[in-house]
Amino acid sequence: MDKKRSLLNISVSVAFRILLLVGNLLVRRFLIQYIGNEINGINSLYVSVLEFLAVAELGVGTAITYCMYKPIVDGDNDKVSALYGLFTKLYLIIGGIIFVAGCAIMPFLPVLAQGYETVDVNLYLTFGLMLVSVVLTYMFSSKTSLINAYKNNYITTSITSGGQLVQLGLQIVVLILTQSFVWFLVCRIVAAALQWLATEIICRKKYGIIIRNKQKVDVDTRKDVVKNVKAMFMHKIGGVLVNTVDSIIISAFIGVVILGKYSNYTTIMTAMTGTITLFFTPLTSIIGHLYVEEDEAAVKKYYNFFYAFNFVIGCIFFLGYYGVIDNLVTICFCGGLELIKPVSFVITLNYFIQFMRQATLLFRDATGTFYYDRWKPLIEGLLNLGLSIAFVYLFEFLFGDDFAVVGVIVATIITNIFICHIVEPHVLYKHALHSSANPYYIKNYICIAIFTGMLIALNYCMVSVDSEWLELLINGSIAVGLALIPCTLIIIADKDFRHYLGVFLGKIKRKLSRKKSEPPSP
Repeated sequence: MDKKRSLLNISVSVAFRILLLVGNLLVRRFLIQYIGNEINGINSLYVSVLEFLAVAELGVGTAITYCMYKPIVDGDNDKVSALYGLFTKLYLIIGGIIFVAGCAIMPFLPVLAQGYETVDVNLYLTFGLMLVSVVLTYMFSSKTSLINAYKNNYITTSITSGGQLVQLGLQIVVLILTQSFVWFLVCRIVAAALQWLATEIICRKKYGIIIRNKQKVDVDTRKDVVKNVKAMFMHKIGGVLVNTVDSIIISAFIGVVILGKYSNYTTIMTAMTGTITLFFTPLTSIIGHLYVEEDEAAVKKYYNFFYAFNFVIGCIFFLGYYGVIDNLVTICFCGGLELIKPVSFVITLNYFIQFMRQATLLFRDATGTFYYDRWKPLIEGLLNLGLSIAFVYLFEFLFGDDFAVVGVIVATIITNIFICHIVEPHVLYKHALHSSANPYYIKNYICIAIFTGMLIALNYCMVSVDSEWLELLINGSIAVGLALIPCTLIIIADKDFRHYLGVFLGKIKRKLSRKKSEPPSP
């Protein structure tokens, strides 16, 4: 494995993600302070709707990037160039489809944004501005994926994250000076344009030969691409129906005010999960090259290591999240925006269960086995949609209005547990690792049960004090202390994790020893 490139990709990604986490929290705080929580809810609705429309992307990026791995390893620049040309054409078409679909959905915005009448906002203008900012990103997506296919994720991460930091800075200034939601959204367009410019310059400088070498895709490659695109289209639909419909249902059936509160919790959660997911995402191209170059036994050992690593990180971060989230919301955004404890409990459990799929999804995308479970996301998404709507009414009827949100999240947990965590490992083990997934199922469900037990224990161990900061510190420490229990168990139980952890720690020890033995410079 290209370990230096992996560490570079991860280091850059994590550093930028931390900066973006702080920036996003500040922007949300200013948005609520200067414009209100209702606008915060409307902004969250727009993001969810546009993510829903992004199903038009069809998974083209993942499919074609996967097809690039082998020709890059083989040095076949003509084939890489042909794939890049196909990719560019497809994304221009996709950008147009998303723009037209966005315009078509505008008349339905008042229905989706329950309670928007209480604020002075032009739904059509503001949604249109956000739509333009999203469509612009498709103008340079082909170049972004070309750079990533060459394992240079740190470059695209720097461009994307740098543009987002500029956007956040501009938005803070605009909110303070104008208190305008319109100008707040214009900042997104400016940032997207800057990212486009930077990507064009860097990509043409590094891969000008590939870009200028106009080639056509051969028939066999085109068939492979079409097959993979169809598979990723199914995955995209399922992901949209699971991850974005929740917010739309909350807005349409419960209201933008509750969505605003809910989005405060999920903003912190997604910022956190986005940070820890970066330990995995930049490795997709590395694993893809590994799968081409090495045998299945080595790939399986890496997979076992990443799964255990997945669990260790998940326990620490998600137990920590539950321990401090209510205090964080109060400190970051202001008092009165907290949700009831059962909501934060199911949010934490839901995101942990989704996060435990990261290792499997990483190896699925890298090995190209996403074709074999192409129907799974569609079934998952439709089931989640139906259960979410039904559970809104059921939980509201059984437990009261405050629990309607809980019903939406419980529906997502059910579909993840009984569909995703069964089908995805089966496909990976059968078609990439060529072995039975039964031992994985036992280990996976034991890990989820252990985390759930720790989460329940943490709920009873948490304390309440007058100071928000002191309460955050105490409960956060309790959470980390409890997280050490499952982390220790996985280290003891998983030999592949112990092996690679020992190799990593040994390298650090040797480097430190060499530094100590070096004579001091004059």
